[in-house]
Amino acid sequence: MPRLNIFKFCLIALGWVWVALNAQAAPIPTRPNLIVIMTDDMGYGDAGCYGGKAFPTPNIDQLAKEGLRFTDFHSSCPVCSPTRAGLLTGRYQQRAGIPGVIYAPFDRNRHHGLQLAELTFAEVLKDAGYATGMFGKWHLGYEARYNPTHQGFDRFSGYVSGNVDFHTHIDGAGVFDWWHQDKLQREAGYTTHLITKHAVEFIRSNQRKPFCLYIAHEAPHDPYQGPNDPPVRKEGQNGLLYNHREPIHAGRAYREMMMEMDKGVGQVIRTVKELGLDQKTFVMFFSDNGATGPGSCGSLYGMKGTVWEGGHRVPGIAWWPGRIKSGGVSDQLAMTIDVMPTLLELAGVREPVGRKLDGLSLASILLNKGAHAPRKLFWQYNGSTAMRDGDWKLVLNGGKPPGNAKRYPHLNWERAADGRDKLALFDMRSDSGEIRNLADEHPERVAAMKRAVAEWERDVQSGATLQPDKVE
Repeated sequence: MPRLNIFKFCLIALGWVWVALNAQAAPIPTRPNLIVIMTDDMGYGDAGCYGGKAFPTPNIDQLAKEGLRFTDFHSSCPVCSPTRAGLLTGRYQQRAGIPGVIYAPFDRNRHHGLQLAELTFAEVLKDAGYATGMFGKWHLGYEARYNPTHQGFDRFSGYVSGNVDFHTHIDGAGVFDWWHQDKLQREAGYTTHLITKHAVEFIRSNQRKPFCLYIAHEAPHDPYQGPNDPPVRKEGQNGLLYNHREPIHAGRAYREMMMEMDKGVGQVIRTVKELGLDQKTFVMFFSDNGATGPGSCGSLYGMKGTVWEGGHRVPGIAWWPGRIKSGGVSDQLAMTIDVMPTLLELAGVREPVGRKLDGLSLASILLNKGAHAPRKLFWQYNGSTAMRDGDWKLVLNGGKPPGNAKRYPHLNWERAADGRDKLALFDMRSDSGEIRNLADEHPERVAAMKRAVAEWERDVQSGATLQPDKVE
């Protein structure tokens, strides 16, 4: 071989060796672990980082300090089951046939659930190689066929109803409701503590592979029970053993419930840090709807069950050390249906083909790469409808929220009640308390938003999943 060709050959060979060595030395891209933490009935004003002063929430506050806090984050419905359906599918819950609560009593809709034809983020991520676990409240079907283990979760421990006695794990219809996988199983312990225990165990068991963990706390939903309170329900008995809603008791118990849940959040984050997983773990924390009972919606009007801001604007915190800038605050409009597309993008997983998601990925906002254009979002529950179009909010048949007017001292009630039972328009940028009804001043905007609501209703109802008419 000529000397020049040998020289060129050696150069090429050395080049390939250099490439190979550097390829081996380069860090291998890893998919982040994903943790979704949802609280139950936690109001916008309950946590210290959102202005709450009734009780300490140091771990939630630290999560916000180390991450990004949303000020305009919303649940997709002001009650439990629908928000959970929207969260898991990335689509408005009306498409899944779950526009309202799935109730415990046998004479209501206990036989309804998230049908297996629906596709959850757990199923998509499991197919992509993620270990998946869910611990806590399901509330998307009481029957075993609707169990989370049939919806993409490898592991499940928790309850399937809307709430259980924190100690006896009895649901509102007097039925024992604590599961391991798709089987009922007794397990002693305070619900909040058990949820945290199983979540920590799951993280430790799956620390060497990517995992997706969904933690659905019962706290601070009623029955209002601290860790040392007595049971309030017995198996086979429909109803409560004593008045757990008595104001003095409820306020004290609520404080304890929030503090125990906050400790649980701290345990999860400490576990992630102790295992050296914090730099590759994304956490999203939020509530399923606004507060009720002794909870606080801050300066917002309304509460759980209403389409006023207090019913669906909730705390929302994103955490990923080294990727999400600490101490950030975002006023971007976002909703729980955005969680699924966000998880998929962060995991490098494509959205499912042939199933358009209603939510938008928040990845660009989280990673400080850009904001969303103004968007339209919709809420509908119990005959009331609300719509956001950028900073504008339209409320149709909103009604007056339940509860004592003294809970909203910032409002002039005579003025605020004007027109609320039919139609109201608010500029949320300057009036998040929904005090000034501007409908008469902007009739064209009202008409356009009403048309958008009608179009959205037709869209989500078209081809919506049907629920069984009776128990099969």
